[in-house]
Amino acid sequence: MTACFGFICGPMIDPLIYLHDRRVALRSRIVKGAWSLAAYEFVAFGIKQGWACLFGGLMLSLILLTYLFYPADAPLARYDFLTLGAVLIQIGMLVLRLETWDEAKVIFVFHIVGTVMEIFKTQIGSWVYPEESLLRIADVPLFSGYMYACVGSYIARVWRLFDFKFDRFPPLWLQAILAGLIYLNFFTHHYVFDIRIGLFITAASLYGPCIVLFKPDELHRPMPLLLGLSLVAVFIWIAENIGTFTKTWAYPGQETEWHMISLEKMGSWFLLMIISFVLVAYLHASEGKTARNTERRKDT
Repeated sequence: MTACFGFICGPMIDPLIYLHDRRVALRSRIVKGAWSLAAYEFVAFGIKQGWACLFGGLMLSLILLTYLFYPADAPLARYDFLTLGAVLIQIGMLVLRLETWDEAKVIFVFHIVGTVMEIFKTQIGSWVYPEESLLRIADVPLFSGYMYACVGSYIARVWRLFDFKFDRFPPLWLQAILAGLIYLNFFTHHYVFDIRIGLFITAASLYGPCIVLFKPDELHRPMPLLLGLSLVAVFIWIAENIGTFTKTWAYPGQETEWHMISLEKMGSWFLLMIISFVLVAYLHASEGKTARNTERRKDT
C-alpha cells in the first residue's frame, strides 16, 4: 500500500512495525554485555509499566489539571467534566486498540464492583466527595467508578504487555473464593468482626509460592507474584494521596486540612486489587493463556 503527500509517494508505514524496528536498532547499539543488557531491560521495564498505566496516568493528570486550572464558575461541574473525560479515555482505549473488548468487559465488571462499594462506603461516612455534580448515584460521582477501572486496565494491560506466565499458579477457584471473601468483608466488617488479617494470611499462602515470569525485553524474568502485587498497592496508595491532596475525595479528618492517607489503606488496596487480578486471570484462563505450574524457561 502506498501513501501520497503532495508530490511525494511511497509505501505506507505501519507505526507499530516502525517502532519495533527502531527498538531493535536501538537495542543492537546499546546492548554489548550483561551490564548494558540489565540497564536496557530496566529502562524497557519502566517504559512498559508507564504504558500499562496509561488509563490511570491520564485520569490522574485530569484530576491534577482540573484541581489547578478548572474554573470555579464553569457551567459544567468539575466532577462531571472528569466523568466525561473518563468516558472519552475509555472510548479512545478501545478505538485505538489499546484494550481489547474482552479486557474492557472485565474492567467494566470491576468498575461496577467499585461503584457499588463506593455507594455503601460514602453512605456510612468512610470518605466523601465534597463537590457538587449532576452525574452521580447517591453521593458518588460517576467518575469514581473509572478510578477502579484504571486499576483493572493496568492489570489487564500489564499482563499482556509483559506476556505473563506463572509458576505454581494457585487454582482459580481458590482465588475466586478469596476474592469473594475480600469483597464481602469490605461491607460486613462495619457490622461484625473484621477478617482482614485472615485474608492477608490466605493471600500470602496462595500467592507466596507463585512466581510470575514477565518479559521486559526479549527474555522472561522471574519475580515473586506477592512482591509484584505489593508494589502495585504502593503506587495505588500514592495515587490515592494525589486524589485527596487535590480535594477530589476526602477521608475523615481531611475536610479542612490535608494529610497523607494512613498506610492501612495500602493494605485495603492490596486486597481490593486481588479482585481485579482474579477477574483478569479468568479472562486469560478462558483464552487458554493462564499457565499453571509452568516450568521456568532456560532463558530466565
